[in-house]
Amino acid sequence: MSHLNYEIDGQVAYLTMNRPEARNALSLEMRTEIRDRLQEAELNDDIRCIVLRGAGEHFLAGGDVKSFMAFTKLPPEERRLTFINRIHGLNTIMYAMRRLNKPVIASVRGAAAGAGVSLALCCDMVVASEDAFFTLAYSKIASSPDGGASYYLPRLVGTKRAMEIALLGDRFTAQEALGMGLINRVVPTGELAAKTKELADRLANGPTRAYGNIKKLILSASDNSLEEHLQAEAEIFGDTVMADDWIEGVVAFNEKREPEFKGH
Repeated sequence: MSHLNYEIDGQVAYLTMNRPEARNALSLEMRTEIRDRLQEAELNDDIRCIVLRGAGEHFLAGGDVKSFMAFTKLPPEERRLTFINRIHGLNTIMYAMRRLNKPVIASVRGAAAGAGVSLALCCDMVVASEDAFFTLAYSKIASSPDGGASYYLPRLVGTKRAMEIALLGDRFTAQEALGMGLINRVVPTGELAAKTKELADRLANGPTRAYGNIKKLILSASDNSLEEHLQAEAEIFGDTVMADDWIEGVVAFNEKREPEFKGH
């Protein structure tokens, strides 16, 4: 059985992590499939939004810690190199999501732990069910975050709160995550799929090229000087006005009607 299910519904690609018996713990096979499918979606102009979700009752309960037992007998230097290589493999997913010029939504129910938190934070928007919970549990196994969690957390919640989340590894609820600005929406558990689809379809019918440019600006803002960012805004705005969707948006505004964007 594949560790990732891939479906296309209209203009939305759904990537469903598929190890429900292990709370969708991130296997090497799953990691490779996520990366490959993201790259496929990037090149498919018919796909205008991507949703990442978990099969069963959970999103993703971190790395496959049970498999780590095989490495406990290795010499320290060999363990170090093994996990550096494994994490570089995980990083290809994070690079792919950041590079994607289309919106990526995390649809979270149940547990998002460890790498599950990292994956959710790397997505552009997060919709969570009321029963969802989060924990950056790396410290529980005397480890440290990977997958970009230590990059995004302080940017989203500030240094002190990020320290608390990472050092203590405590569990927090979807409502608490919403209050901290880590996620966008909390919905009734039974409505998660419908509410995710509603948001995904809305984004998939939007100005995809403009969305890609918005992502570039937002994701680079904290790394740029003001001068650099103002220049980037000017250049990227110049790119958006080259698109057919820009013409449609301007014409629709002046005709006082809803625009019909085609994604180009």
